[in-house]
Amino acid sequence: MPELVITKNLNVPGIDTIDVYRQNGGYNALAKALKEYQPEAIVDLMKTSGLRGRGGAGFPTGLKWSFLAKNNMPRYLCCNADESEPGTFKDRMLMEKNPHQLVEGVIITSYACLVGLAFIYIRGELGLAGQQVERAVQEAYAAGMLGKNVMGSDYSLDIIVHRGAGAYICGEESALMESLEGRRGYPRLKPPFPAVVGLYGGPTVINNCETLFSVPPIIEHGADWYASFGTEKSKGTRIYGLSGHVKKPGNYELPLGTPLRTLIYDEQYGGGILGDKQLKAVIPGGSSTFILGADKVDTPLDYESIAAVGSMLGSGGVIVMNEDTCIVGAILRMSEFYRDESCGKCTPCREGTYWMTEILERLESGHGKMKDVDLLMDICDNISGKSFCPLGDAATSCITSGIKLFRAEFEYHVTHGHCMAGAGRTRVETEATQEASLHAGAL
Repeated sequence: MPELVITKNLNVPGIDTIDVYRQNGGYNALAKALKEYQPEAIVDLMKTSGLRGRGGAGFPTGLKWSFLAKNNMPRYLCCNADESEPGTFKDRMLMEKNPHQLVEGVIITSYACLVGLAFIYIRGELGLAGQQVERAVQEAYAAGMLGKNVMGSDYSLDIIVHRGAGAYICGEESALMESLEGRRGYPRLKPPFPAVVGLYGGPTVINNCETLFSVPPIIEHGADWYASFGTEKSKGTRIYGLSGHVKKPGNYELPLGTPLRTLIYDEQYGGGILGDKQLKAVIPGGSSTFILGADKVDTPLDYESIAAVGSMLGSGGVIVMNEDTCIVGAILRMSEFYRDESCGKCTPCREGTYWMTEILERLESGHGKMKDVDLLMDICDNISGKSFCPLGDAATSCITSGIKLFRAEFEYHVTHGHCMAGAGRTRVETEATQEASLHAGAL
């Protein structure tokens, strides 16, 4: 079993309380940061560690911190815990089980970036996570970890926990800031970027929940220790949320560069395909990333390797589909999500997601036409790179990759009126089988 970095103490009884957290070394990293490091030295330490953002883009964390504009405006930190990507459920687990590690990571990051006010933005549906983080913040205030003169130092910080209203678009950093400022969660035009003009017009650093969870261990054990995990360009460990047709779905922390096959088939992790069926396809980084065929199962799970085979590591949500999966039906399900979650600000995304879903529904119900397959690709081309924010691109990923890999299935729906998967079963029968499989996996 590889050494754990982020989830090491996750299952310690009572770790969600400040007393047990401190008994297990909690806030030692904060004390070390305040005593031994100047803020700019922590930024350099993060650069050396190779820590990259765990929210999807994988941008180097220390470099991101160094981009903050040097002016007289107040600086802010936003923890993006608006976890909304289908197939992703790591941040929820971290906040529910060990909220103080997030709070400690927020404090250290705020100190490194000269921030006096930080926000933790939590998705509205994550009720327990919100309660746990709010309680952890209050306990930290009571223990002198927050407020004036943190741990007796000259540094002061306040943290505000903010609950979103359940909009996927608010996971986009500029829409998140709009929401925090009390407006509708619409994305902003860039530039200017948040590091220059962000929350309330001040320089703002925005990091994912898992990214901030990684900060205390790096401070405690050192940049070289953290960089010893992973690959040359993808350092450290990360949490992979494994779901779909696997025997043991769940969150697993592994070094970057671990083969996809290990995550899916190793008995310590996924345990193989549910029902011992054949693997058909994998989505490696949440529903907004491109689908990979079963022939890519030996690809290392790191940023560069996944990009080399045509997808992205994204949020680490690994969705597994077995041989009985109807690809058309699965893509329709994802497209319905993007249609419903489009904020409607720009025409390509607002109209395109609607029409893609309409055409997929027509194909799935057996009433499609052969030209619909190319029409879907044409609509994707009119959305990708032409929408106001990345949600439009995200909505096209599963369709373009699905047609590229499984075009015959789309055409089979036209010629036969039902799914090719499942030995020629009807669509209703196939869906019933998939539902039963997923239910068994959840149990």
